[in-house]
Amino acid sequence: MWRKTTSRVELNRKLYMNFHLLKWSIFVNIIGLFLESNLAVALPPPEDIPEEILRTEIVTEGRSPIDGKPLTAGEYADIKAKLAESPYPSELNSKLEHIIFLLKVRKMLKTFFPLDLLDLF
Repeated sequence: MWRKTTSRVELNRKLYMNFHLLKWSIFVNIIGLFLESNLAVALPPPEDIPEEILRTEIVTEGRSPIDGKPLTAGEYADIKAKLAESPYPSELNSKLEHIIFLLKVRKMLKTFFPLDLLDLF
């Protein structure tokens, strides 16, 4: 019976391939261990209050939008009410409101139809 003999070059090539695969598998395992260890570092400290609980708390204090000083809820509401009042009338002419509405519609249509056909109007 004829037995296939492998040459020295083929053996060296197989050994090189095996060594190459071993080297990459070790590299991937080291990177995996490194990434796993960093995942644990990214967790918040145990004494940190979760955001879901903080959202359900009723806020009874605030900061001034003007200078950032701490305020009570009543003072904060007063300042917000004063800032909401404007010495200028908030109503526009109805014709001007209609023109603004048409401009917004035109802008929306240009997003769907970016051709210059709408510039004719």
